[in-house]
Amino acid sequence: MTDQLCAVFIPALVLLLNDAETRKGSPLSEAEVLAIRDGATCIAVPFDVALQMERDRGLRDVIAEDCWSEWQRVRHVMNAPSL
Repeated sequence: MTDQLCAVFIPALVLLLNDAETRKGSPLSEAEVLAIRDGATCIAVPFDVALQMERDRGLRDVIAEDCWSEWQRVRHVMNAPSL
């Protein structure tokens, strides 16, 4: 039996989007988010490896297929000031 493959962004897509929005100084447009996703580096790994990589990173990445709405959901948390 073969493992299902999962795309893992290196670095995490959520970090790339956060960095781009910080540098821009304003919210990214949907076109910008999609362009960043489409230009980002990713690797295909078995699902269990992807889960372990996520655990090791200590943060959950956005789902690439729905990255616009995922980014809208997490962007405020990513940009929240530390306490």
